[in-house]
Amino acid sequence: MDVKEASDGGASRAAELLSLLDWKRRVFELYRLVREAPSPADAREQWRRGRDELFHSHPRSPLAAGGRTAFGGLEYFPYDAEARVLAAVEPVPSERVAIGASAGAPVWFERIGRARFALGGDEQTLDLFWLEGYGGGLFVPLADGTSGAETYGAGRYLLDTVKGADLGWERGRLVLDLNFAYNPSCAYDPRWACPLAPPANRLAPPVRAGERAYQGVH
Repeated sequence: MDVKEASDGGASRAAELLSLLDWKRRVFELYRLVREAPSPADAREQWRRGRDELFHSHPRSPLAAGGRTAFGGLEYFPYDAEARVLAAVEPVPSERVAIGASAGAPVWFERIGRARFALGGDEQTLDLFWLEGYGGGLFVPLADGTSGAETYGAGRYLLDTVKGADLGWERGRLVLDLNFAYNPSCAYDPRWACPLAPPANRLAPPVRAGERAYQGVH
């Protein structure tokens, strides 16, 4: 759900978009393998390796070109089995919502439901958003008690099916594995404009699962 504000210098529009298509194809494949993995912990490790490879070598990496060579991998909290939850999806009145972005105009979504789940012994909820436009896509951002300290201040993404980030359903419930929470592209390079977590998707307790704040190349 990230948009680059300016094209890479010298690249034709067709080449840029075909490169983006390849990036999306690879991410879709990565999440397909995640859904088919024998265990969530194995899936997360495979996902980590796949993301690191894309960030290091793909021309559509969110990292600025100069930082890719020295890139040593993204940082994550240890896998926490209790951070994988199955959420009941509750209906809500349909509402058109403008979600603020890190730069530029807000992005329009339709609020389509609410995910309700238990985390750390407490009940939590996250609103579910559907991207406006042809085809649409489910978008679930979140911020929590680690945001701005241990994780990116503007929040992270759990699901973004436009870009392939889809963990599927299990026993009629939506899979929300917070171990797969990841930073939007603007966390790595301010040239990207990213929708941010709205107030309804800000959890009070710290969620020490998923990707940590990006500290630059290391």
